[in-house]
Amino acid sequence: MATQNKPVADARALAARVLVDVLVAGRSLGDVLPPAQAALDDPRAGALVQELCYGTLRWYFRLDAVLQALLSKPLKSRDADVRCLLLTGLYQIDQLALPQRVAVHETVQAVRALDKDWAAGLVNAVLRNFQRRGDSLLQSACAGDVALHAHPAWLIERLRSDWPQDWAMILAANNTRPPFTLRVNRQRLTRDEYLDVLSQHALKAAAVPYTAQAVRLERPVPVSALPGFMRGDVSVQDAAAQLAAGLLGLAPGQRVLDACAAPGGKTSHILETEPAVSLVAVDIDATRLQRIESNLARLSLQAELLAGDAGQPDKWWDGRPFDRILLDVPCSGSGVIRRHPDIKVLRRAGDIDALVERQVAILDAIWPLLAPGGMLLYCTCSVLKAENSGQLVDFLARHADAEEVPIVAAWGHGCTHGRQIFPGENQMDGFYFACVRKNS
Repeated sequence: MATQNKPVADARALAARVLVDVLVAGRSLGDVLPPAQAALDDPRAGALVQELCYGTLRWYFRLDAVLQALLSKPLKSRDADVRCLLLTGLYQIDQLALPQRVAVHETVQAVRALDKDWAAGLVNAVLRNFQRRGDSLLQSACAGDVALHAHPAWLIERLRSDWPQDWAMILAANNTRPPFTLRVNRQRLTRDEYLDVLSQHALKAAAVPYTAQAVRLERPVPVSALPGFMRGDVSVQDAAAQLAAGLLGLAPGQRVLDACAAPGGKTSHILETEPAVSLVAVDIDATRLQRIESNLARLSLQAELLAGDAGQPDKWWDGRPFDRILLDVPCSGSGVIRRHPDIKVLRRAGDIDALVERQVAILDAIWPLLAPGGMLLYCTCSVLKAENSGQLVDFLARHADAEEVPIVAAWGHGCTHGRQIFPGENQMDGFYFACVRKNS
């Protein structure tokens, strides 16, 4: 029996180690989870690690408040792995449809996989105590906003200030599981045709409103299970991100710049929308450019890929102006927390001012690259006004040759400048868009 349980225990121990990397070392979940999963032979164990990591981070601020109430004294820093294992145990009991006795037993077994046998009794006692007193402990913890909304205090206050009518809805949406959304390659088939293909493969899906190519699957599947994925029929991309290509007003012969291109979903969508443009895709990370290159190859598309800093175009620009510029700037990611719950624990209040300064620098550096009469599309996956409409107010004040092109759409919410989508609206991620034309 012990041998039979070992892969399950190892998966839970591995999840605890991954969480230590995120919560203590401050590393991105997207960086540490894939190699950890690759070390497991059983795909089911890998799926369990992913579920425990994502779920524990999604509810971290609530689970941590409960854990503090359950522990008579804090664990030593060298036992951060035991603390993270306890958090995963609380998550399993509170959120997963597992028999509680199984969750407790397997989490206790994982202590041995961490080489912390001494902690087995502690883990068992804490989790059984939560089984008995969970409702009252959760009720007590949720008397405070941080545990109630499972978000850091600074972000709650920022959202409450920016969106006094909508902040609670945004926080609730951040705590949901994201949809699995695809973009059908219009150069190969229509959305309705691909929906028929999915139906033939017993994959339930539906069209996403306000988009021309977006399809949402009822349940996520590996890309290897998506019909036509390898031959370029379809890509994985959120529906809000798919709005960008349509807002650019693309036409044959235009020279287009995707200035912060990685991971490349919008790059390929631009070319699927209008193959007869000349596209330059720039990103500061040469490694991430390789991912764009492989995606373009899968989709049989071509673009000029350049490694460079969008804030220093003099180091990579050839001097020829662009008719269209897509500027998806580095941002807080506050609109995609449901996809990246580690943002809650990794992002700090002080980061926002630094990001705003970086966005200003990029905007001002890229603007001279736009041809007179050309249009720049500024976008973020943020819901914070300082990164979005606030940026446009200041940008338009700094540049007399810049004029906003109002976005007329049924989706999102009109702002002082641009439009904001809240996370969860029409199954979309939180996104902001603003169009600016350069006057002659």
